[in-house]
Amino acid sequence: MACAPALIDRHGRTISYLRISVTDRCDLRCRYCMAEQMTFLPRAALLSLEEIALIAERFIARGITKIRLTGGEPLVRRDVGDLVRRLGRHVGAGLDELTMTTNGNHLADHAGAMVASGMRRINVSLDSRDPDTFRYITRHGDVHRVIAGIHAAREAGLTVKINMVALKGLNDTEIAPMLAWCADEGFDLTLIETMPLGAIDEDRADRFLPLPAVFDDLASRFDLVHDTHRSGGPARYWRVAGTETRLGLISPLTANFCDTCNRVRLTTEGILYTCLGHDDRVDLKRALREGGIAALDAALDSAMATKPARHDFDIAAATPAVARHMSVTGG
Repeated sequence: MACAPALIDRHGRTISYLRISVTDRCDLRCRYCMAEQMTFLPRAALLSLEEIALIAERFIARGITKIRLTGGEPLVRRDVGDLVRRLGRHVGAGLDELTMTTNGNHLADHAGAMVASGMRRINVSLDSRDPDTFRYITRHGDVHRVIAGIHAAREAGLTVKINMVALKGLNDTEIAPMLAWCADEGFDLTLIETMPLGAIDEDRADRFLPLPAVFDDLASRFDLVHDTHRSGGPARYWRVAGTETRLGLISPLTANFCDTCNRVRLTTEGILYTCLGHDDRVDLKRALREGGIAALDAALDSAMATKPARHDFDIAAATPAVARHMSVTGG
């Protein structure tokens, strides 16, 4: 693979982390993420898995060391295992880590193959362990199936981190029990503030729960020790004393983390967004199809020249920060 200059944006930040949405489709309809009646992209508009692999490999050649496969739900895309296997060959040969964020519904079927392909760590979205609350948040999900998938992933050898979106009046009383469960099970837990992305059927401001207050409550219940661990993403970490469990906080509204942003996001239709909260974009699918690797490199350079300094999230704004849903950009 030919080497090329590293990806450094106009603010001097080195870009080393690529998130790839392999599909905008999902078999759940989480209320803070999607409208109940979603219109998904036609299959003809999507990058092929071969094209995703080619683009990802060019990113690796230009210094990307971590790739996260996301969606929608990545495991609902047919033959996604082929992509995992191909990218997994680069782990230890340019790529430090290949990982995935999943809703857990299909983990039991895929965990073994993911480990065999070089994946060692995954994030599982789990906003409640209460069956009724989980069903309400996801509109029809079965939490028992997700937890079974989490256990299957652990048994296969995957390190599991739970992602929990903090939602006022919905799962706020479950956050401390979730951390206790993670500590008992040996999982890490990352808490995330809800973000104003895409039109949904509810007012996000009604559910917004600022994480500083959540952390204060947890610190009164658990012995939390600051941890310098970095996963390549925006979370700040603490360790639950006496355990191996880390607590991470992702606070895009109450603790902006953009000054150290090292991430870009590739959508399933081949659009590169350099910021989750802006609409600046570069069409990598068109570049690759019309001009090959040279045009792809030029498009990446163009993206670096336009990456903004920070997002402009405002949970109380009348309209979302951007019209696209998280599932389009890559959750």
